[in-house]
Amino acid sequence: MKVEIWSDVACPWCYIGKRRFEAALARFEHRDEVDVRWRSFELDPSAPPVRDQPYAERLAAKYGTTLAQAEDTIDTMIGAGAAHGVVLRFDKARPANTFDAHRLLHFAAEHGAQHDLKERLFRSTFTKGASTSDIEILVALAADAGLDPDEARAVLAGDAYAEDVRADERRAAELGITSVPFFVFDETFGVAGAQPPELLLQVLEEAYVATAQSSS
Repeated sequence: MKVEIWSDVACPWCYIGKRRFEAALARFEHRDEVDVRWRSFELDPSAPPVRDQPYAERLAAKYGTTLAQAEDTIDTMIGAGAAHGVVLRFDKARPANTFDAHRLLHFAAEHGAQHDLKERLFRSTFTKGASTSDIEILVALAADAGLDPDEARAVLAGDAYAEDVRADERRAAELGITSVPFFVFDETFGVAGAQPPELLLQVLEEAYVATAQSSS
């Protein structure tokens, strides 16, 4: 069974959603039959390579709220993350452009390291406060995920996998995906948002049964 997850490494709820999905998958009886693929989605394709504005200020400006309301939202995300072992440091996080990170994730997928790189990108962005677009940081994360650093650097130096990222984003538009994370189970069941593990487990079970019935 295939599960595709549209997300962005600049999205804290995507990090939380990843951990919630993993918790659901760990409880799924047929988890060894599940093929998970991370799909590209840029929350802000026009984002600059570097951002200096504090996260709370940017959040308030984006949603037209007060700084206090933005800080309340941040507290909610910190609590939700902590429940699943995710450390969110919004005092340090400055996520910016993620296009190269998405290209690198496609490269990682071809080498069986997409899941490991995705986790490292999230942790680098939201726990360590590292750049989402710095080439040296991205190469180091790729190497840490078991990828060849020279190959990763070559990917980032050109435009490799750019069309793969755009294809993911076009498909997201076709599916009506406007926010992430968004989970698609066997191209049939869609779930929006960082839903609780219990709900994701239920959808896994329903999708598995539906797939088994359609193939019998």
